[in-house]
Amino acid sequence: MAASAASRELFTEGVRAVLHTWPVLQIAVDNGFGGVYGQQKADWMVDVVQQYFHDNADLQQYEVEDFIAQLMDQEFDTVVDDGSLPQVSESLLQAFSQWQKGALQQLKHNINTLTQKSQRAKVTAATTQSDDDSEDEAQAMECESSSPSVSRTDPPPPTQDEEDGWTVVRKKK
Repeated sequence: MAASAASRELFTEGVRAVLHTWPVLQIAVDNGFGGVYGQQKADWMVDVVQQYFHDNADLQQYEVEDFIAQLMDQEFDTVVDDGSLPQVSESLLQAFSQWQKGALQQLKHNINTLTQKSQRAKVTAATTQSDDDSEDEAQAMECESSSPSVSRTDPPPPTQDEEDGWTVVRKKK
């Protein structure tokens, strides 16, 4: 087992590459799901996940999935249901296995591949975004111009009754 500080740091970099290129975590951080300290929570999550692997021998994929799902729920108020948890867990297990076997060159290669994919995705999205926006605006204009005009008036406030501490809102007829 590779136990040197440098190789352990390489495993931490592997965890960081997997988690920081995970779209669910990126969205949670970018949109403030973790509050003001979302980025710090994402960095903290890297440390917690790598420590989880070192503290628990022979982890199964479902255990890693459950642990990450719990972290996302507690720290980012996010329930991951897009099917990406098995992929992320498998990537983490693979990185840990490579680290344990001492296959550090392969681990470095996987880290570089993940970070390059992430950079390419951001560049591609930035260049096509302006084209997509103009098409969306044109479609929105077409839809708005062809839709019938609707006068918007505020509906009258609903009546409310107090029954056992509950506010009952009834439709006015």
